[in-house]
Amino acid sequence: MSDLNLLPLKASALFAGMTEGEILSLNLLFQEKPVPAGKTVFIENMPGESLYLIREGTIRISKMLAEGDEQTLVVLAAEDTFGEMAVLDSAPRSATARVIEDARLLAIGREPFERFCDNHPALGLKLLRNISRIFARRVREEHEEFRALFHLVAGRKET
Repeated sequence: MSDLNLLPLKASALFAGMTEGEILSLNLLFQEKPVPAGKTVFIENMPGESLYLIREGTIRISKMLAEGDEQTLVVLAAEDTFGEMAVLDSAPRSATARVIEDARLLAIGREPFERFCDNHPALGLKLLRNISRIFARRVREEHEEFRALFHLVAGRKET
């Protein structure tokens, strides 16, 4: 694993509530992966192995629909994370991630994440809480979007 300087990304939700020293101690946990525009980071239903933090670039997260069409769920940019469920469980990916603009991604694999948490439980807990908050926020946002779409289709006004 390479030694990276994460401090330029300290505003990321992944590092919320962490001191600069704590963020710096996470440097060795990440691996940098340059990914050119047009490439796929992962595909829905493939095994999940890593969480990603975007250093640079833009990523489109989408869901497969019938007949090969895709529905964009969200477009993410620098300081955003995606694929967070992969460090929490070994379930298949729930969406596809494609690079829109050349990207530099910082990846944390599930096994290094688990070792880090075992060796640094206090900081591992902070990181795990932040991952959980990111995931919970996404679930809430998707729920609200689904609810609005349901009301639109049903011809009702939202209450």
